Amino acid sequence: MIEIKSQLREWGRSIGVVIPKDAVVSEHLEAGDTVELILLKKTNALKETFGTLKFKKTTDEILKEIKEESWDE
Repeated sequence: MIEIKSQLREWGRSIGVVIPKDAVVSEHLEAGDTVELILLKKTNALKETFGTLKFKKTTDEILKEIKEESWDE
């Protein structure tokens, strides 16, 4: 099993998936073979790239700490 990313393409009135040649060769695929696809639609590229960061403290708490620790006393 390998994981590939491919863009859907229109073929007439249908939509098809192109499997890259190196994947075809490595998996010994031929025309007419049956394959199983797991579809995951990309929804938010930035969120997937950078993830989500959850703080233990709120922004107000962090700013309050900064003010308390500042050098301008």
